[in-house]
Amino acid sequence: MSKTFDELFAELAMKVADAAPGSGTVEAVRAGVHEAGKKVVEEAAETWMAAEHESTQRAAEEVSQLLYRVQVLMLVRGLTLDDVYKHL
Repeated sequence: MSKTFDELFAELAMKVADAAPGSGTVEAVRAGVHEAGKKVVEEAAETWMAAEHESTQRAAEEVSQLLYRVQVLMLVRGLTLDDVYKHL
């Protein structure tokens, strides 16, 4: 099932607010800015490599993982979608 960027952010924010047991997102947010930032950099590199050397589908998968990690970083910092969208 696919979801939009906004829908994913709302889902992740709810998990974090509820401290959902067993949630990888909750654990990632608890790990803090440094760890979240490292994951963004890692996924950005993987996205780049997939775009350069792999199929369109693999590139799309990597982009989706990068978007997830960016949202985790946003949640760690307490940023909302509106905080970001006003700069687009």
